[in-house]
Amino acid sequence: MTNVLRWHRPLMIFAAAMAAVAVVAAVGVFADPRVLTGAPIWLKPFKFAVSFTLYTATLAWMLSLLPRRSRVAEWSATVLVAMSVAEMVVIVTQVVRGQTSHYNETSPLNAALWQVMSISIMVLFIAHFVIGIAVLRQRFADRASSHAVRWGLGLSLLGLVAAIPMVQPNQFGHSVGVPDGGPGLPVVGWSTTGGDLRIGHFIGLHALQALPLLALLLGNRLDELTRVRLLLIGGLAYGTLTLLLTWQALRGQPLLRPDALTLAAWAGLAAATAVATIVVVTRRRPALELELAA
Repeated sequence: MTNVLRWHRPLMIFAAAMAAVAVVAAVGVFADPRVLTGAPIWLKPFKFAVSFTLYTATLAWMLSLLPRRSRVAEWSATVLVAMSVAEMVVIVTQVVRGQTSHYNETSPLNAALWQVMSISIMVLFIAHFVIGIAVLRQRFADRASSHAVRWGLGLSLLGLVAAIPMVQPNQFGHSVGVPDGGPGLPVVGWSTTGGDLRIGHFIGLHALQALPLLALLLGNRLDELTRVRLLLIGGLAYGTLTLLLTWQALRGQPLLRPDALTLAAWAGLAAATAVATIVVVTRRRPALELELAA
């Protein structure tokens, strides 16, 4: 168990603030009757606040696991917090004004606020990348924990990359093949009539929690090498899933209405993951051998 006092303070303060914003936004979803782009106007800040709470709290925990203090990682995390604050300020400000925050260039002020968000996202991406490099340069006592943290950081970076098509000149929106704000899944709002680039972005970003959770579930019931191999399989499968979901969205397909090619790709990923897992588990070192080796 890591010492909570070692957790990066700016990240934890921001995570606590975002938890409070999530509560306020949740109240706003029910108390404010305004609707924007087909959804309650406070739903977007609610989703962003929850996501930022998980993201920054997990990063703080990961930094606390480092064997040696990394000033580069800590400074990068502080920059990341500053950019996240800027992004949330714009989102909440636009909700108060009754305006959309993303892709809004309907006035000089709206365009300026959207530009602030775009720059903040870019700098956040760079800060996350620097943190990942700083973690790669350190050696952990437990190899499985090391792989879980590194896979989580790397794949969440992939999730950030998956958002890039949303801001391309020929895209400029979440949905592909249909306008933004159409019919969507409950809460998340992912389009049910066209592709939605937020899906791959969401899945990839939350690898930050998924891979450490996989390591936690594996526990110490298996030898270290087997756990590392299973994390490798899990990381590759998770990354491939992120790419498949982004590919599906770019082809204008709703998540729940995949075509035959997409279904075949999903089935291939599931089969390959299952076979690899079975091979690794069946070839693990027997418990008796481990006890004798100890």
